[in-house]
Amino acid sequence: MSTAKISAEKIEVVHFHATQQCWSCITVGEYALKTIKEKFPEEYKNGTIVFRDINGELPENRDMVIKYQAGGSSLFVNTITAGKDNIKEDVTVWRLVSNESQFVSYFQDKLNKLLGK
Repeated sequence: MSTAKISAEKIEVVHFHATQQCWSCITVGEYALKTIKEKFPEEYKNGTIVFRDINGELPENRDMVIKYQAGGSSLFVNTITAGKDNIKEDVTVWRLVSNESQFVSYFQDKLNKLLGK
């Protein structure tokens, strides 16, 4: 069995929310995007890391909701490796939403690991 790390070719961070959002729902999306823009500017610019903010209540977003199996407000990280999706919901972010520095540190570390850094 190989012990080589497999790095993501692309990472999609997808924030699902309703039309009306509470503070926590808004903040999770803001902190995730801030982490990506500030800690991964090159990856964000070249499309290695993509952030999507999706209103799950809008009919035009139905396919995304189904693909991610999103129910309500949620943050998903899709690590694309060898052209295949590896979609996982990140529930830890909700416990960190009241502490921006902890959120950013956690999310930066997570993305670094997924990128093989």
